Amino acid sequence: MADKVRLRIAPSPTGDPHVGTAYMALFNKAFAHHRGGQFILRVEDTDQTRYNETSVREIIDSLAWLGLLPDEGPGIGGDYGPYVQTERRDLYLKNANELVERGHAYKCFCTKERLDALRTEQAARKEPPRYDGHCRYLSAEEIASNLAEGKTYTIRLKVPEEGQTTFNDLIRGDITFDNKELHDPILLKSDGLPVYHLAVVVDDHYMEISHVVRAEEWISSTPLHVMLYNFFGWDVPYFAHMPLLRNSDHSKISKRKNNTSIKWYREQGYLPEAMINFLALMGWSMPDGSELFGYADVEREFTFERVTTGGPVFDLVKLTNINGKYIRSLPDDELFARLLPYLPADMDKTRAREVLPVLKDRLTRLGEFTELTGFFFGPVPGYPATLLVPKKGTPESTQAALEQTKVLLENLPRPWTHETWESGMRALADQLGVKAGD
Repeated sequence: MADKVRLRIAPSPTGDPHVGTAYMALFNKAFAHHRGGQFILRVEDTDQTRYNETSVREIIDSLAWLGLLPDEGPGIGGDYGPYVQTERRDLYLKNANELVERGHAYKCFCTKERLDALRTEQAARKEPPRYDGHCRYLSAEEIASNLAEGKTYTIRLKVPEEGQTTFNDLIRGDITFDNKELHDPILLKSDGLPVYHLAVVVDDHYMEISHVVRAEEWISSTPLHVMLYNFFGWDVPYFAHMPLLRNSDHSKISKRKNNTSIKWYREQGYLPEAMINFLALMGWSMPDGSELFGYADVEREFTFERVTTGGPVFDLVKLTNINGKYIRSLPDDELFARLLPYLPADMDKTRAREVLPVLKDRLTRLGEFTELTGFFFGPVPGYPATLLVPKKGTPESTQAALEQTKVLLENLPRPWTHETWESGMRALADQLGVKAGD
């Protein structure tokens, strides 16, 4: 391997930026920067049926919000571009054809109908779906005839039928696959665009990626990638497969059971530093066991040896709890500055600033400020007056207590604080001879 350290994330622009993208970006950037390397964003947009043209900008915006902006990438620049796959299609075509010429890949003329029928037959026999190698054994004459007829084709990898493929995972150690358990995957589609297996290897090689750090769901694909590196005669990068984020039932995190959009957490008023802290706790821990820490701490301390392979649960309650702690740690003026985008345009901002210190200890998301303080700004809601009368009180004594409470609240010193409100109310309760709760 080259001495330079270069890591990347390669999300697909198919919708709102995913929390899994932020999770991978955090550890990729921290590892790269701790070792004086670069962190790269590459966009895998070859699935044009699901492509979302605004998604690339939103991915970059979300990473910037979290403080995880890459060193290189689309719209950022760098010496290894272009950083968008569809702008690199000639490179994939060239390398796919080179594999065919070397005898490590072949042209497959199987139609969708034949492949669908094959999968149906395999399902009926309760066999896993896999390509049967039909076109692997076509003669040169048959291939020439198919091409002369103008038949469309894909290019498939010719997986060795015997032996094993082993790679070392920095988290899990050596992992071995029997080659006979792997089928011949498509590398290049009939439209000339690559599938993941080809594109990821070609891009990582030409971008000089030293460490491939990605989710554990790609472990089963890694032997195919190792084969490709070897068939091309390229250096194999280091691999590390991070544990998947999980729902509370330990299934893979999904938007059906958890909100997976980074934008949603931002809109709800979660702080970026709280999100970074929470994501860092997913499958990893600080050496001293501390629960609250920042990105700089992750960059300084992160090692693959401290990654656990059990599926970390994306617990919204825990994230909200961490977020509340970060909110309470902020100076009031900084907290109010961060709160401003979440306030209604017609809200009295001066009064909101006065109210903030009183509500700060109860605030867990910036987005809930308006909900918790509505009674400070809107009309008094209708309710039965008897609700205010304590069990042993009377309407008359309650009325008198409320009038004195009103005077107290109107004359509390500025700036308001939780402490001055509570001490004032308790003193008034003693004065009136009633319980503080009443």
